Amino acid sequence: MCGIFGCTSFREGVSKIIYDSLKKLEYRGYDSVGLATTHNGFIFVKKDQGKIEEVEKRLEISKLPGRCGIGHTRWATHGAPSKENAHPLTDCEGKVAVVHNGIIENYLELRDKLASAGHKLRSRTDSEVIAHLVEEFLSRGLTIEEAVRHAALLLRGSYAFALISASREDTIICVRMESPLVIGISRDFVCCSSDIPALPPEVENVVVMNDGELAILTPRAVTIEDLESGRQLPLRPLSKENVSALADKGGFTHYMIKEIYEQPQVALNVMSAPRPFILKLANELVKSDRVYLIGCGTSYHACIFGSYLLRFMADVDAHPVVASEFHDSCTKVTRGTAILAISQSGETADVLQVLRALRDKDVKLLALTNVLGSSITRLASLYVGLYAGPEIGVAATKTFIAQLLMLTRISIEAARIKEINRDLASSAEKLLKSSAKLIEKTLSVNESRAKDIAIDIALKNSAFFLARGINIVTALEGALKLKEISYI
Repeated sequence: MCGIFGCTSFREGVSKIIYDSLKKLEYRGYDSVGLATTHNGFIFVKKDQGKIEEVEKRLEISKLPGRCGIGHTRWATHGAPSKENAHPLTDCEGKVAVVHNGIIENYLELRDKLASAGHKLRSRTDSEVIAHLVEEFLSRGLTIEEAVRHAALLLRGSYAFALISASREDTIICVRMESPLVIGISRDFVCCSSDIPALPPEVENVVVMNDGELAILTPRAVTIEDLESGRQLPLRPLSKENVSALADKGGFTHYMIKEIYEQPQVALNVMSAPRPFILKLANELVKSDRVYLIGCGTSYHACIFGSYLLRFMADVDAHPVVASEFHDSCTKVTRGTAILAISQSGETADVLQVLRALRDKDVKLLALTNVLGSSITRLASLYVGLYAGPEIGVAATKTFIAQLLMLTRISIEAARIKEINRDLASSAEKLLKSSAKLIEKTLSVNESRAKDIAIDIALKNSAFFLARGINIVTALEGALKLKEISYI
């Protein structure tokens, strides 16, 4: 995942704010970093491959002049990790700079058209076409806002981007389309970020952008418009106190280990979650002829677990499906079908695509997510939260446990609604109530053993996780974790 951060301020020194916030986005993973600011009619860009601290030592990116700028941490998708492919990316004249997260599906087509029009694209990324499209529309006499709007409407895919122009030194223009972007408002500056935890502690209010919105940020005001029509939309600020507290490591060496040790508390949170919505969701599943649980990555593994429990405990016709494969593998979605979308962030692009495709059909759209107010919760007719709190680490830990425990609660309720497997449901509930203590004991007993195993595995080139039955979920998730964290 790439990380975006931009800031426009009444004061000089905005590059230091951006630099500090980019460090808070490191958990998303990255291979290169860069920063651009506007100053005295020019755009200043510094970027390179490497860690933020390394690039700072070489280029001093935190000392760029100006009161307005954008920054980026890049995880290579289109184009190899390199200085030329690092963001920010500029137009031919260096008058427009953009940072982008997501995928532009039609970038090759747009790239060919821009090249035919005389544009010189220097990188191998899909992102660079945004800057050149804006440049093209500016050359036709459009304002920067109009140029960005026209450019964005030509893009196909899931993306978010932030853009600055030398002609409007105090302005950042943001667009969101199926990739998260939030706006932070303080007395001295306005900023945009891929994630709330990266926002500076001075931020007093947060606005979560919706899909298909364009935002115009200056130190004085925030304006949000509908991307297609240009109609101004009302701001929906979420009050937020001390946002930096969300990113506190709490004395641990890194976020992932901190969140692993938060799992006992998460188990308590899940057990104390209000029953009415869980019961209502379970009832919707029981009434359905068929249930598809959809997700990606770790959440898909939770789907396998949930499908197994729903079938085994409540005799629900439940099937796990990787969200990206849904339209190919589930062609017969009829009335009486329920979709249970599972996503930690509530912004998973492939899951959102399925929900959007089905929202006008007579299908129940249900969701399980950790972020209330996310895109998935707005598309679902009914959703249940995970109560895991913010997860900063890239690899899911406490949210995966929350998904499993909540799916167990839902399955227990479903069995009771159908008045079957009462003894099994009671036994499962008893285990759930003990889950916090069991997790705490497991962590305590196995801490040193886990380190010994890690030393042994680190010397190997490959690893195999073997299991059967419901334990396949543990094997799949364990293998994914090892690949995500160690690249074995």
